[in-house]
Order: sequence, then structure tokens, then C-alpha cells
Amino acid sequence: MKIFFRYIGLIIGLSIATQSLAQKSSTPNVILIVTDDQGYGDIAVHGNPVISTPHIDQLYHESSRLTNFHVNPTCAPTRAALMTGKYANRVGVWHTVMGRSILYEQEQTIADVFSNNGYATAMFGKWHLGDNYPYAPQYRGFQEVLTHGGGGVGQTPDHWNNDYFNDVYLRNGKPEQTKGYCTDVWFREALSFIKKNKDKPFFCYIATNAPHSPLNVPVDYVAPYLNKGVPHNRAKFYGMISNIDYNLGKLREQLEEWNIADNTILIFMSDNGTAYGASYKGTELVNGYNAQMRGTKGSPYEGGHRVPFYIYWKDGNISTGRDMDDLTAHIDVLPTLIKLCGLKAGKKIAFDGTDLSESLIGKKKVQDRILIGDSQRIEYPEKWRQSYTMTKDWRMINGKELYNIKEDPEQLHDVAAQHPQLMEKLKNAYEQNWDDQKKSFDQFPYIKLGSDEEPISVLTAHDWHVEKGQKVPWNHEMVRKGVDGNGEWRVNFIRAGKYKISLRRWPVEADLALNASAEKLVTEAPDYILPQGKVYQFNKSFVKIGDRSWEQTVDKAAKEVSFTLEVEEGETVMSAYFETEDGNMQGAYYLYVEHQPTNAKRNKQSEKDTF
Repeated sequence: MKIFFRYIGLIIGLSIATQSLAQKSSTPNVILIVTDDQGYGDIAVHGNPVISTPHIDQLYHESSRLTNFHVNPTCAPTRAALMTGKYANRVGVWHTVMGRSILYEQEQTIADVFSNNGYATAMFGKWHLGDNYPYAPQYRGFQEVLTHGGGGVGQTPDHWNNDYFNDVYLRNGKPEQTKGYCTDVWFREALSFIKKNKDKPFFCYIATNAPHSPLNVPVDYVAPYLNKGVPHNRAKFYGMISNIDYNLGKLREQLEEWNIADNTILIFMSDNGTAYGASYKGTELVNGYNAQMRGTKGSPYEGGHRVPFYIYWKDGNISTGRDMDDLTAHIDVLPTLIKLCGLKAGKKIAFDGTDLSESLIGKKKVQDRILIGDSQRIEYPEKWRQSYTMTKDWRMINGKELYNIKEDPEQLHDVAAQHPQLMEKLKNAYEQNWDDQKKSFDQFPYIKLGSDEEPISVLTAHDWHVEKGQKVPWNHEMVRKGVDGNGEWRVNFIRAGKYKISLRRWPVEADLALNASAEKLVTEAPDYILPQGKVYQFNKSFVKIGDRSWEQTVDKAAKEVSFTLEVEEGETVMSAYFETEDGNMQGAYYLYVEHQPTNAKRNKQSEKDTF
């Protein structure tokens, strides 16, 4: 009888295990890797004769490869489209600074979708879609976050003097000292997250800031390229990619060891064309390698926006080493993952992208379509600016030029005059798309101030809205040099009351007086030296909110000037600036905003602290 019951127990146990395995295989994990400024030609298997990328090459050989895959020509717009499945301009992101790299609050992100479907979600690395509440990644569906500020390490919202080595990053919004090189940190933290969640479905977004400038990387990765005679900056650029490749190898090895590699959808892509892999004089490639494409990062030509895209999922039969030359784009990723993972989108999303799931397993071809992109990088989008309108085989540039990409991959021969009907068709498609998208252009992403989620909001010059022609001090070097100018922030005081608003020339962590200079920065990274800071002599300070303004004299030994102001609730514009001894007005690069609780709330908090 005991044997009988043991037998029954064994059968039940096997049945439960089988059900569990079946359930697990129906809910794959997802790892999405996005590198920064790595072009299609910056991979050995794509024909680059110099770079070494063995692990990326191996993934290439095992994956379905979208060989006609497109993004935006710059960072933040690509990330906005990737997060939402919609065109970047539609969701408010058509620049990398100036408050136009902030993703509209109402948009549902890829992390929202996965989180709402019971996945553990995390991101490590570059966000670049807003640093404040409610736009930072910890408010956009990511349950665990380790990120830097702004669009890269060393940019104005980033922790002062970060240089890629042993930096301070933000763990769910709070500063944390890390150890090691930035890319190593992102992958190490990703593996830690995966280890904790490997027995349940997870979505892990690894967005490296490398190989974006500044070109800081351990010298061991640079030396092999210098020894081959590669120019200095390109050697560092390639070295950063080699480090990414090494980390990809470690990641895949660990997934195998944990026995989750086969049921993990692994995607590798980049965010725009190469930044340092190729140099041009006009249309002529002077040096480097760009896989027969014209243009680099920022260009409307193919080299600006066609990038690698590999997807591997063994359990889903996406592991055959197959090329797909259908026209595809970043806006297709979210709808495709929803289908592959069996997710529910929650509220209905009007995707610009399409589900590629059946095409990835060879069941059907993607129907020829028209896709549109551009590079705006101004306050308000302008029609036709740096635009490309695409079908599978054709590219219309700026509404004027036309290229057959199959016959003329380098886009050297404009054939617009020979194809008037096709030009008319593409122009009409662009016009319709423009009219549809422009409905959202007059929106602003307002940074919310006074929330419990973000008790102290740090606003930086990176998000200034400025007048045409003015510079935005978007990195630490510009802050040190004292780039002239001023701008305003779009903000939303979510509750009326008193606010402490503190103006600073330097960020809090720099611990410097307003009229002091930052010392020259010499870092672990060879060649990365930041200059001594410009000294200002500030006499007065000003805060302007809407049509009201306040003035205060500057104590020259002080590190900040603080105003305590009664502020009305609602959306408005705010600026903060200093007057120098010679009468010039200079914007405060850093502004700290904190809602001041009422006396009753203070007393209640004091009692709570006492007990």
C-alpha cells in the first residue's frame, strides 16, 4: 500500500512539474539590450575588418536578424518609440535636451505592460526620457532601477564628476556609490536581478551608455585597436564595444548555467547610427567602416537610423540564424513582445508599430509598408526637417530626394525626377502622418513639484526650454566653462503652499560656493580631463514663476540662494537666474525645489519621529 501511494505521489508530482514547465515555457523571460551610438557597421560579422565582437557575432548566427530595421537618428527619440510602440514625435520626444526628451506622462510603457502582466521588471543604464517625477523610470513600470542622469554619464543631471569608473548612480531615485566600469556595473546588476527572479517571468532592460562619448574605457580594451593603427578616438569607441561584447558573453553563459537561456527572449539592438565608426567628407567615406551606408548618427540617410536587431528565443523557434529583409522598426518591438509573451496590453494602445511574431518564425512576410522618421532637435517639430520616408526598397529624404536602397545602398544617385508617381505617393503618406502626429506637438511634459514621491526635485539646465539659437548647458564640461544663457522649466505645482526654492551654480554634491571655481578634474579615464570651472561674481538672484518674480541679494560666500515662496497650484513656467557684477543675467544650472509642510503636518511628523 505504501508503494502504491508513493507511486501515486510520484505521478502527481511529475504531473505538477510538467504543468509547471509548460506554464513556464508559455511565459518567456525577456532581456532587451540597447547600446548607445553603435552603428550597423560596428560589428565584425557585418563586415567590419577591424573590430572584434565574438559574442555579438555568435548571437547573430543563432538569431533571427532584422536586416532592414530602423530607429530614430538620435538617442532619446529612439527610446521613446521603443518604450511605447509609437512614433517618438507623437509621444513628445523629438530632442535629446530642452525638456523635449521627456516622455509624455499619459503614455503606457513596455515596462508598464510587463509589470501589469505579473512580470518582474528592471532597467539598468540609460533612460533619457525624464529624470523627475513622474517621468523617471521608477515611475514608468520598472520595479528595480539603476540609472545615471540625463542622456549619459557626465551630463548635467548626472552625479557630479561621474566619469564611467566607480560612479554614483541612482537606485530607484536615490544616489548609490558603485564599483567598477559603467557597462560592467549595468550587466552585473542585471545578472543580480535575473538571479533573484529566474524562477518567475522577468523583463530586464539593459541600456548601456557605451559607446556614447565621452570615450572612457579601461585601457586593456583600447590597446588591441591602437596596435592595429586604428585612430585614437575610434580605438576607444571600439574598445567600449568590445567591453559590451565581453559582458554579453558573460550574460549568456550565466543564463545557460541557470538553465533559463532557452526560454528567454534575448534582443540586441542599438539606438542610432555610428558616432565614431566612420568619417565622411560630403558623401565620400574617408575612413572607418559603415556597411556601405551613407551618413552617421543624426543623419536622415541610412547610416543614421538603420541598426542591428537580433532576436533569439530557442523555445519559441526563433533561433535559426535567419535574415529578414522586411522593413521593420523600433515601434514594432512592443506589439511583437506582447504577442510572443501572451500579454494583455491593459488599456488599448494605438500602436504605430506592428506585430512581427509570425514573421519571426517564418509563417508570413511583413507586408510592404511606409515608415517615417526624422531628426528634429528643436523646440517644435518642423515639417520635412531631416526626414526619411521609407518603403522596403525606397527612401525619400526631406521630401526632395529619392533613392533605390537595393540598387544604391550608399544613396549616391537621386532618382526623384525619374519616379514622380512614387514621390507623390510618399509625399502624401508623409503629409498624412504629419497631420496625425502634430496634434500632440503643443503638449508639454510638466515636471511635477511638491509630490510625496519626490520630496526634493532637482531641476537642471539640461531641461531648459530656451529661445532659438541659445545653447543648453547639457553636460558637466559646459557647466564648468560657464556657458552663458538662461531658460525656463515647464512645471506643475501639484499642491498650493510654501516652497523652498534654492538656486545653485554647482550641484549639492559638488559642495562649492556660488562664486567659487571647481578644480580641474583628472580622472581614471585617459584623455578625460575637465577644465577648471569659470568663476562668476553673482550679486543678485531671481526666481520667476508665471508672471510673478522675486529678488534676493547674493551672499558671496554662500553655496546657494534660497527663496521660501507661497505658490499656487497648477501648471506654469519657472525660471531662476543670477545677475553678475557686470549686469549680465545667467541662469541657475541647478534648482532644488521642496514643498514646505504646514505647522500641523510638521507637528504630526515630529510626534511620529518621537515615537
